[in-house]
Amino acid sequence: MAEEEDDLEYLDINGSCTNNIINGATIPSDTSSEQRIAIDRSLSFTKIYSPPVYKPKTYNRIQTLILAYQSLGVVYGDLGTSPLNVLSSITLSHPSEEDLLGILSLIVWTTTVLVLIKYVFIVLHADDHGEGGTFALYSYLCRHINFSSKFTIRNTRLESDQNMRYYSQGSCIKSTTKRFLEGSTKAQTLLTFLVLLGTCMVIGDGALTPATCVESKVSTVANLLAVCVIVSVLSALQGIQTRSSKISQEDVVLLAVVLLVALFAFQSCGTSRVGFCFSPIMVTWFVLNAAVGIYNIIRYHPSILKGLSPLYIYKFFERRRKTAWDILGAVFLSITGAEAMFADLGHFNKRSIQLAFSLFVYPAVILTYAGEVAYLVQYPDQLSNAYYASIPEQIYWPMFFVSTLSAVVSSQSMISATFSIVKQSMALGCFPRVNIIHTSSKHEGQVYSPEINYILMVLCIGLVIGFKGGVQLSNAYGSHSTTMNAMRWGGGHLGHDHNDMFDDISDAGYLGYEFPSPVFLVVMFSWTYGRSKKSLYEEERKMSLTEIGQMLSTTNLYRPPGFCFFCTDLVNGIPPIVRRYIQHTNSVREIMVIITVRTLPIKSVLPEERLVVGKLGPEGVYRCLVQFGYKDSPGMDGEDFIALVVGKLCEISETTGEKRKLRLAEESGAVFVVGRTILKSNKKKGWFARFVIDYLYRFLQKNCRAAVSALVVPPESTLQIGMVYEI
Repeated sequence: MAEEEDDLEYLDINGSCTNNIINGATIPSDTSSEQRIAIDRSLSFTKIYSPPVYKPKTYNRIQTLILAYQSLGVVYGDLGTSPLNVLSSITLSHPSEEDLLGILSLIVWTTTVLVLIKYVFIVLHADDHGEGGTFALYSYLCRHINFSSKFTIRNTRLESDQNMRYYSQGSCIKSTTKRFLEGSTKAQTLLTFLVLLGTCMVIGDGALTPATCVESKVSTVANLLAVCVIVSVLSALQGIQTRSSKISQEDVVLLAVVLLVALFAFQSCGTSRVGFCFSPIMVTWFVLNAAVGIYNIIRYHPSILKGLSPLYIYKFFERRRKTAWDILGAVFLSITGAEAMFADLGHFNKRSIQLAFSLFVYPAVILTYAGEVAYLVQYPDQLSNAYYASIPEQIYWPMFFVSTLSAVVSSQSMISATFSIVKQSMALGCFPRVNIIHTSSKHEGQVYSPEINYILMVLCIGLVIGFKGGVQLSNAYGSHSTTMNAMRWGGGHLGHDHNDMFDDISDAGYLGYEFPSPVFLVVMFSWTYGRSKKSLYEEERKMSLTEIGQMLSTTNLYRPPGFCFFCTDLVNGIPPIVRRYIQHTNSVREIMVIITVRTLPIKSVLPEERLVVGKLGPEGVYRCLVQFGYKDSPGMDGEDFIALVVGKLCEISETTGEKRKLRLAEESGAVFVVGRTILKSNKKKGWFARFVIDYLYRFLQKNCRAAVSALVVPPESTLQIGMVYEI
């Protein structure tokens, strides 16, 4: 792919009409610059486009219960399959009954405090009008706080969006906090960095979970997304190994790889089809686990429920000291996937997620852990295979089959979350462009990315082959989840407990823990940094209406009939690509239209609402906002598009001559001009800035998907203008 940065994004537009005629309004020539800016914004497209008010959808009790049922197969797969690998990941020599009660109390209270209390009753209320996730929160801040830092994620929403479904009226940020953030560029930069870091850790978490769960299930027979998939798959498969001495760890790894390849190959079918049968699987999983847990409690140790007392945690740490701290990495596996409750909030609603966890998932997992520990009290030597060893012989194979299916479901939750995260990151301009396919016409959030899917598959398979066993991988996953939770919602988890957890992770384990998240962080940081520098460069060098008027009034400028569409992502003003085009060609079509493209979070935009147009000062110069729904094909080819533009421009035309000129230009055809920019760092910059721009960002430019490739434009009428930006 050519080394380029296409000046085309899904953007907002504030307009730059500060002189002469703006959308039919005349501005006096003696107007001051401050007044011009005020008039400009009042007449900009953010005010022109006023969509109807969309009220948040309300759900009755039946609908809420249905959503709660559906959430079992999407949200709670990872969290619900944690009993497969939590206790088996603990390394403890000669555990006594008191030790096992302390471990049970640790697991129960970790789940209660960090999931039931924090996520269900606190975090779920920190939504952005029904949407959850790191970028949803950041977007909410961007709407209420004026960011001035040079390194911030671009806000892509219009002022008029407050009338839309996802931007309903709500409480504003408190004035003290707002003043602090607006007055501190360092705080803004730090906030942006934390957003990127938190997102990368979620993606890393997704890689570990599927792999771990798959291998654990095969071996029984046999970072976040990579970690999530791996942990789930490995845990599911490790049940086979205990039933046959002929099945080696290499066989488990092979089976895990086969399952992972099948899992990721199935993603192209879409979330709806993939998840259609997942809820019944998870209901069966929770019911069977709760039943087995009750059976084990009654048969092996009826008084095991006394371990619910937090007193046993204190006694455990007092007795085991450093060893107790070391196993926290495995204990935190019990809450892996809790972040999916918040990330997938847009698919459901708060009430459905709260009901599903509080009344069904939480009691089931607590009973499962209690049953495992009750069995271990009688057979402590089975700690490394706690889950499968505690299953009654009569139902072992049915449970193994269900657990394997459940592990695949648990992997799905983090894979789908990663697709959504990447989509949100791209919309805010901080992730390289990849192909995003909407797999559902009813739910905007159900998306699929082939590139991300295959990257995750390679990461997962690499981690499975590299670790071969699930214990070190599980410890890495638990430590990773601990760091992520501590960073996003307070530092209370960090400290002696987190540092000591690394003692159980070998060099390979530490590499697996460190690898996925930093890689994604470097990618997102480099892209965000480069995009912010590019936007700043264009903002400083944009054309004024006076300059464009002077260039168009030059007597030797050739003005052939027809339309010239300049595709740009500049928020305010006329992009420098127009200056470069006119200077080097000494010509421009009679009708010049500056276009920005924006995708709205709705299924489809009606043709009559797709275009929002307005006049700029010079004669024959217009601006056009092109809007698409997420299921619309962003096409600007063919005569239909030009006819639609001409029709909209004629509506704002004031004279018959102007309309006639537009009709004649339509008959002469059109050319689409797209910018290709190459960033080059200034030699005066420091080595770090040069390395990021000249190597990291340049590499991403070469290999990411070109923005123009997402649009259907006539190739025979497309002209790309190359420019070098010295940053």
